[in-house]
Amino acid sequence: MGSALIELLRIQNIAVVESAELEFGEGLNVLTGETGAGKSVILGALSLLSGGRASPELIREGAEEAVVEAIFRTEALPTLEEELSARGLLVEEHSVVLRRTVSRTGRSRARIGGQLVPVGVLGELFSGRFEISSQHASQSLLSAETQSLLLDASANLLPLREKVAMGAASLRQIEEEVEQLRAAGEERARQQDFLAYQVHEIDEAKLFAGERALLETERLRLGNVERLVTEVQRSAGCFAGSNTDYGADEGRAALVLIGEAARSLEGLVELDPGLAELSRRVDELQVEAQDVAAELDSYASTLEVDPQRLEDVEARLAQIEQLARKYGGSEEEILAFRNRAGEELAVVEGADEQLVRLQDDRDAAAASLKKDARELSGKRVKAAKTLEKKVQVALTELAMPAALFSADLQPVEPSCGGVCGPGGLERTEFLFAANEGSSLRPLRKVASGGELSRVFLAVKNVLRAASDGLVLLFDEVDTGIGGGVAERVGRLLVDLAREHQVLCITHLPQIAALGETHFVIQKSASGSKSSPRVKTSVMRITHEQRVEEIARMAGGEKVKEATRKHAAALLSDAVSIRK
Repeated sequence: MGSALIELLRIQNIAVVESAELEFGEGLNVLTGETGAGKSVILGALSLLSGGRASPELIREGAEEAVVEAIFRTEALPTLEEELSARGLLVEEHSVVLRRTVSRTGRSRARIGGQLVPVGVLGELFSGRFEISSQHASQSLLSAETQSLLLDASANLLPLREKVAMGAASLRQIEEEVEQLRAAGEERARQQDFLAYQVHEIDEAKLFAGERALLETERLRLGNVERLVTEVQRSAGCFAGSNTDYGADEGRAALVLIGEAARSLEGLVELDPGLAELSRRVDELQVEAQDVAAELDSYASTLEVDPQRLEDVEARLAQIEQLARKYGGSEEEILAFRNRAGEELAVVEGADEQLVRLQDDRDAAAASLKKDARELSGKRVKAAKTLEKKVQVALTELAMPAALFSADLQPVEPSCGGVCGPGGLERTEFLFAANEGSSLRPLRKVASGGELSRVFLAVKNVLRAASDGLVLLFDEVDTGIGGGVAERVGRLLVDLAREHQVLCITHLPQIAALGETHFVIQKSASGSKSSPRVKTSVMRITHEQRVEEIARMAGGEKVKEATRKHAAALLSDAVSIRK
């Protein structure tokens, strides 16, 4: 076994314990003491650290707050370290500190690695690590979920169980997607029609960017064609000398006048070369004026009144304006809207194909899940028979020869595609009968505290290598037994402690002697007769002290030398048993 899981447990102001510190060791740790000394405080402390319910009533009288702390080693628990890391909780050198406080007001606080966490997180992370078996607490063994996990662990079926759980989750997700697509079918049809209409309307318009500006320019020209003809012809007349509005004649035409100016300057260049540049520019002006006059004539020839074209332009602009009101202010925005609508339409149109694909995926997932669930079920039947035989043998060794144990497989209502539940085709129910002639009934209903502890011990010992290191606390496992049976119970505890850290509260010297670490819990009284105060202390004892304690357990308060020799012999024998 690796390092101890709980290395140190510190308790303050719980019940009759004012302050106690227990430095546990690996393997089997035993706690002894007189009845009523306060051994149950250890149970309560571990329950608090695993997220158990807290009550102000557990706080020691006169104190305002109860505190439980533990140093928890994690070397053998890589999965737990991963869970802690995923939550951002600090693990240093494979060690984490747990702390739980309870105040008089009823407020409870929890810390892991120094970080404040909800109390529920303690339960999520550690309730499966601390397993308590006593008259009042064997919660894990009584849980149907735990019983199913124990059975599957006994035959190494947890990987297959996980595969079934994952298959069930995957099938459930596919079914939800199918249902969503089906439920949205009518709405999807309406959306498809609307998107198709929008795309068609924009495509039919054959719109292009900048078209509205071009049409508005054309509309302006067509609406003023008569004025354009008149004014252009008047401008052309100014060049050619035919503009009678200004009283011009052919001899005074712009072209003629510019020509005369050109010739005059050309003759003057010989007299003053400085006029050469002006002469050149007038020549260019004459050529440009001739071109302008020609283009004005050409433009005037193209102008004609076309009412039909003007009507067409007006209609096209109205169509564009209507599209703009629906889909965007510009041609670019309208076309962008069309692209988005087209993409949405493609998605909607593909939904039916997606539904078909999902239905195929669902059928394939259901078939695979059914196959895995049936395989798990078949192996569970064999595992149940094997577990029953092993536990039955262990119960006989624990002085319960008439007891009957059964791992009953009960069908579950299929919840995933009509195939199975997340845990498979069945759930496990441990059945128990303590006496001959009694019928098997659910363990949670028929076992007494002592019986339950021994069943817990038997099951755990059979499965001791099937789970990661745990902290197992046994109380009342020795109820109603003695002699050779006590020794067999002790041997089972030793075997179990090879895989887990075991804490055992016991009244039997045969079991106490087998512990590798031994604590004595003692009660003392102080104060006055009218106001007495009870105080409980916890002490880890040495070998010599163990001889006295085990002798006291075997012979009472007045220990005789023969009893001490018997106690020493028990301790000596324990060394070889633990090897």
